[in-house]
Amino acid sequence: MTRRDVFEYALLRVVPRVERGECFNAGVLVYCRAHAFVAARTHLDEAKLKALDPDADVVGVRAALRAVEGVCGGGEGAGQAADDDAGRRFRWLIAPRSTVVQPGAVHSGLTTDPAGEVDRLLDLLVR
Repeated sequence: MTRRDVFEYALLRVVPRVERGECFNAGVLVYCRAHAFVAARTHLDEAKLKALDPDADVVGVRAALRAVEGVCGGGEGAGQAADDDAGRRFRWLIAPRSTVVQPGAVHSGLTTDPAGEVDRLLDLLVR
């Protein structure tokens, strides 16, 4: 039997006008300790964003989503988080915020392929 490892994930929500509380899913964060794996994939539906806020800063929202992907990747785009392990980067990214891009609740599951889970969850919960 193939070994399945525990993974955690959280959705990334876009909240164009924080005071209204309206949101939609625009990405997913996945962390698997057993593989020292953390990744994010995003997909911004500009039509949804403009429907909730016709004056929304599409470029700014897209940049915020890309920044999350950069932190997950570590390296140069991660800023101070570049030297942190995958778990610390994930925990930092799922910390509650009152910004346009916010993490949702953390959920868990079992997987044999954490990288595959990122794409599967993006297709299932975001696209």
